[in-house]
Amino acid sequence: VQLQASGGGLVQAGGSLRLSCAASGRTVSRYAMGWFRQAPGKERDFVAAIDHYGTSTRYGNSVKGRFTISRDNAKNTGYLQMNSLKPEDTSVYYCAAHYDLRIPPSVHDYDYWGQGTQVTVSS
Repeated sequence: VQLQASGGGLVQAGGSLRLSCAASGRTVSRYAMGWFRQAPGKERDFVAAIDHYGTSTRYGNSVKGRFTISRDNAKNTGYLQMNSLKPEDTSVYYCAAHYDLRIPPSVHDYDYWGQGTQVTVSS
């Protein structure tokens, strides 16, 4: 499975961005998908995850109520809608996938990773 993240950019605080994660190589309809982010000098942190059906989701505490994860299995693509962005959301965002019914928050549970897309939120 190859993952390609896109949609990052520069946005003012309070603004919105929508990230996409396009999968290729095989269908990911049986894979859970997740988003993580990593700021310079920091560990890669969990942002959100969604099960392969698209019915169960999980969010990191810092993004609950502002970010929404979704997926379109027909397009083999996952999404992360980010609203009410804050300067502390500035990071490189990575999408990931793993073949499991669970939607764990640990980077160690994901088998496939995209290359990352930069999100910068100005104050």
